[in-house]
Amino acid sequence: MKKFFIAVFSFFLVSVSTSNISTYASDNVKKQKEITILGTADLHGFFYNYNYPLDKEENDKGLAKVATIVKKERELNPNLLLVDNGDTVQDNMAYIFNNDPVHTMILGLNYLNYDAWVLGNHEFNFGLDFLRKQINEFNGDVLSANIIKENDDYFVKPYSIYDIDGVKVAIVGLTTPNVPRWEASNPEHFKGLKFEDTLVSTEKVLKELKGEADVIIGAFHIGKNTEYQETDGVKVIAEHFPEFSAILVGHEHDTFDNLEVNGVKLIEPGSRGSNVAKISIKLEKQDDNWTVKNVQTKNIKTDGVEADQDFLDNFKDKHEKALKEINKVIGKVGADFIKRPDYITGEDKVTTMPTAQLEPTALIEFINKVQMFYTKADISAAALFSSNSNLKAGDFKVKDASNIYKFDNTLLGVEMSGENLKKYMEWSANYYNTFKPGDITVSFNPEVRNYNYDMFYGIDYDIDISKPSGERIQNVTINDEPLDPAKTYKVAINNYRLGTLISLNLVSLDDIYYDSSNVYSDSPEIRALIIKYVQEELKDKTLEPTVTQNWKIIGADLDETYKEKVFNLVKDKKIVIPRSEDGRTPNVKSLNVFELKDSGIL
Repeated sequence: MKKFFIAVFSFFLVSVSTSNISTYASDNVKKQKEITILGTADLHGFFYNYNYPLDKEENDKGLAKVATIVKKERELNPNLLLVDNGDTVQDNMAYIFNNDPVHTMILGLNYLNYDAWVLGNHEFNFGLDFLRKQINEFNGDVLSANIIKENDDYFVKPYSIYDIDGVKVAIVGLTTPNVPRWEASNPEHFKGLKFEDTLVSTEKVLKELKGEADVIIGAFHIGKNTEYQETDGVKVIAEHFPEFSAILVGHEHDTFDNLEVNGVKLIEPGSRGSNVAKISIKLEKQDDNWTVKNVQTKNIKTDGVEADQDFLDNFKDKHEKALKEINKVIGKVGADFIKRPDYITGEDKVTTMPTAQLEPTALIEFINKVQMFYTKADISAAALFSSNSNLKAGDFKVKDASNIYKFDNTLLGVEMSGENLKKYMEWSANYYNTFKPGDITVSFNPEVRNYNYDMFYGIDYDIDISKPSGERIQNVTINDEPLDPAKTYKVAINNYRLGTLISLNLVSLDDIYYDSSNVYSDSPEIRALIIKYVQEELKDKTLEPTVTQNWKIIGADLDETYKEKVFNLVKDKKIVIPRSEDGRTPNVKSLNVFELKDSGIL
């Protein structure tokens, strides 16, 4: 009997103990949660994993591949928010869909059920009517805390708060405030809007959010680094505001996921769908409040991921529409415009140094000729937007115009004094690093993007890279006459460059004498004018390459003794030409014979 009571009592204790453990475990689970934020940035028109100007499939791009990752992550954790960080509807010939009832990129965001879309600077390229249409068609929340209307209301939502399984998650959006600079020639593109300083806007929003959210995430279409000296980068914002658990970064097309500033995790997923940013946040409930215990950031590559078949099927008609448009034949190319696109290897794909930024080429000359023709300018300036751009012998198609002029820039003619023109040329020549004894190659300033290096036509000049930036432009002549500092010259530029020249106090809006937006309101882009020029102005619609040797680099006594040997080592991949940290500027350090000897390579 005694044994019976002991057994019953023991069973009772075990049952109570097990019940308590179960209850404790259940309560403990309820007190811990993990939420996921997924983000894309700078998709730039890539809905399929297809590069339309190049007319080829690409392994690491597009919403179709992003879709596969999003589906998998939603299965792993349904407590998930999906955010796009802007520059979404421009590039990759996405203008093809601008007049559709709903733009294909917005359809793509809606198809994947994006919760938020942050406005990027390129969203303003096509005017406010176009932008408002895209905002209205997007099913989620459109965010930007620093775009303010004249009555001081927000243009779109500054932030949104989402209830994710009982956790209040705030997503705060910011847009680079440089839109007025880049859209200076088209002020109607931002009429009635002001772009507030990012620190001012962030401070204001965080005051509004105080006590309203358990987690605050930034989604900023702003690079991590300061821009133009006056635009704070995300690192500065994080330094000021540790309230953010993490910030999704955009705009610079950089790729990183291991950066922490002042306790704030920063992540940028590259561009065009090359990665999906993943922010994992673990929380614990303490005194009825959720507290962030851990934040992890990771970029998930799309390269090697199969495109989602449902997405491909759903957008097949858009893909076919694009393929039909890009392959329209509009002329002929008589011969290759750049014989050796890669300066060292000679290959079409540039992996070392782009020839077109080291010497005059027929490609830049052609673009400048088109610009001079329509503006009736004395001088034209144009940049090489992509190192791999070229015109190859054969049919000239719509896609080729986009390949050599990828942006939706419009054409302007401005009047500029000779003095200011030289200052403009000096600004451009900052693209080069200063020559050092022992250099075997000429290299580029890692702080300057290739699209900010203009090459000039209609004018002869030398660039002396033995001199410091600001003192490099030498021997300038126009029509065999020295540049006259007091004379006014007509200069062809794109609308993006106008903002830079205004900020440098070299021109004003009053100096504009030609604007393609006023002349060709339906198709004012330089890309469209290139097509028009081929169709209407060239004999037999045939482009023939011509190169005028109107500029050259001087002051670089390049060591020729080891040149062939070093170039062969580069070709054999035993020496790698360095790129900028973000990968966007090639050839950022000269190969130097003394340094190569010190390292044991020579």
